[in-house]
Amino acid sequence: MNQLKLHQKLQTFLLEDIGEKDMTSQTIFSPNHQGEGLFLAKESGVVAGLAIIKETYHLLDSKINIQYQVRDGDVVKKGDVLAKVNGPVSSILTGERVILNLIQRMSGIATLTKKSISALSDSSIQICDTRKTTPGLRMFEKYAVTVGGGKNHRFGLYDAVMIKDNHIAFCGSITQAVKRVKQQLGHMVKIEVETETKEDVLEAVNAGVDVIMFDNCTPQQVREFSTYVPGHIVTEASGGITLETLPTYAHTGVNVISLGYLTHSVSALDISLVVNM
Repeated sequence: MNQLKLHQKLQTFLLEDIGEKDMTSQTIFSPNHQGEGLFLAKESGVVAGLAIIKETYHLLDSKINIQYQVRDGDVVKKGDVLAKVNGPVSSILTGERVILNLIQRMSGIATLTKKSISALSDSSIQICDTRKTTPGLRMFEKYAVTVGGGKNHRFGLYDAVMIKDNHIAFCGSITQAVKRVKQQLGHMVKIEVETETKEDVLEAVNAGVDVIMFDNCTPQQVREFSTYVPGHIVTEASGGITLETLPTYAHTGVNVISLGYLTHSVSALDISLVVNM
């Protein structure tokens, strides 16, 4: 994760939660009251986002010391200690919720990504995410996908061209849409086109795109459509694929499967901060 963006995001999240001050912690504990806490896994999964513990606490109070017990990508089980923190108790408690909100969600995403890769059980196909992320959390969620073994699709509208069904409908055809893009953008920009039929696929191939997506297609359609695409064009399946149906897309010849559920329908991994007496 970009360090400058990470600090900017964490400052925003802390200000949202703290406001003027932590009324509870700062009235109960003096600045000199020291203690130790443990970040503890309460269920099994893949941990992600551990750097957030150190970065958040250092923004709050440089006197807090962090000792990591595991690393991002490690599989942890219930009862495992992820990190130990010691220092001023009021600062430890003030940063607790922001940290947990992020690392619980990120660990949930990493866990689900790893589970999806295992369910597909086809190393020739890469699992990747989509732009269906929580507003404000895209950087965190997409990083978590990579921790779980997946890849990132485009980060936003700015880093690749993706011509979708509405672009095509307004423009008139795949051919015309691709032509307009190529007239204005340079050779460094990838062009992906969304297709739904054999005719769409063949038109996209002839238009000279870099990536062809098979949108909301069955495994049988994906297998068929893949045969029409030359090897230098990357193929992607997306839309309507769930964890339960994912295994049926194995060995269909597609290069990438992008899954919105990795980030928009994930359950957080249960992690807590407990006092170490």
